[in-house]
Amino acid sequence: MAAADLGTAEWERSKVTNQDLNLLKKLGITTKPKAVCFPSEESYPAPPMGYRVSFVDHLIRGLSTPIHPFLRGLLFVYGLQLHHLTPNSILHISIFITLCEAFLGVSPNWALWKRIFFCRRNGSPNVAYNIGGVVISIRSTANYFDVKLPDSVQGWRKRWLYIREENHGCAEDNIPPFDGAEKILRRRSWDAEATEEERTSTEALMTRIHELQNTRGKELSGIQIIVYFLKNRVQPLQARKFPLWKYTGDEDVDRLSVDLEVKDLEKLVRKITSLSKKDSIPSSCRVKPYSATHALPKNHPNLVSLPPLPEGGEVEERTVISNDNQEASSFVNEPADSRKSAGSAEKDAASEDTTSAQSPPPADSPKNKRKRGDVEDSGTSKPEEAAPLPQKAAYDPYLASIISS
Repeated sequence: MAAADLGTAEWERSKVTNQDLNLLKKLGITTKPKAVCFPSEESYPAPPMGYRVSFVDHLIRGLSTPIHPFLRGLLFVYGLQLHHLTPNSILHISIFITLCEAFLGVSPNWALWKRIFFCRRNGSPNVAYNIGGVVISIRSTANYFDVKLPDSVQGWRKRWLYIREENHGCAEDNIPPFDGAEKILRRRSWDAEATEEERTSTEALMTRIHELQNTRGKELSGIQIIVYFLKNRVQPLQARKFPLWKYTGDEDVDRLSVDLEVKDLEKLVRKITSLSKKDSIPSSCRVKPYSATHALPKNHPNLVSLPPLPEGGEVEERTVISNDNQEASSFVNEPADSRKSAGSAEKDAASEDTTSAQSPPPADSPKNKRKRGDVEDSGTSKPEEAAPLPQKAAYDPYLASIISS
């Protein structure tokens, strides 16, 4: 029996707190005039003209407008909207883009992405989520960073707001128009694997990732990558003037704010990971990232590989899987497994510290009140088997909406 789709019923009145507002201000996300717009009493998003729906927990993990072409490509090829992705999924994308630009010296690479990640539904036997209904997970076969993400991000679905849509004069920078009722359909692209040609072209990158993790005395970790982009005050998921390998420091044009105080940086890292107060936060990377002062080697190759973007026609990889019932086997409250599983959380991953300050109207929900919908799957289950006989959708309203935007 298929799980019930919550659809529009999953939305409720936004509960953004004063603590959330102060954090967004420190991060420079609200410094531009009218950069964000806060809901009033509406219990279902109705973004004003020129705005899109987002979440506090997405913004603090690297999201800003205009969005990065790689992110927009992922949304298109997977057939998703931003609210379909969990906070941990957003952080996975931020880490990947930072890794590619700052430590591999290449643009975020679609072929490399397919070697490392896949998508799956987020839900329970009885409920299929719309908000955060899709989880990006690490393949069990991928030699990738053991990113310490929390098993749950409490209350994130309630902290929604409107962000101003920005672009550089082209559709590639635009966020797809909001449709809170759009049903999530599992697609073949969710678990698309790299072709033999793509594997060959990215083998050197995979080898370098292995070296970054295992060079004694110069080991790079997922936490160090997170600290790097938070410390630099550059949002990885924003379309930027320059890639991170051209980062110029304090005066970089893509920085959103001044440096965070050490205590604020460490608190934020713990907030978006499973690290506790007992865990130390690295102050820098053991590997020197590429930048304007540490230029790429001469003749350094830049393999350009972006997810397919709309060009007036359907993309074959986006074909809908006809049988969607099989995804109910991945439960939202599934315990974190070992690194051998497809997820990124460890056995002892802790839940996020969600202590909040006093909130402005509307008031926040009572402390320690935790609903099932507040839990975010950390992506620990193994890939599902694709159903046979996939069929191609004749008309895709999501595709049409992107083209019209």
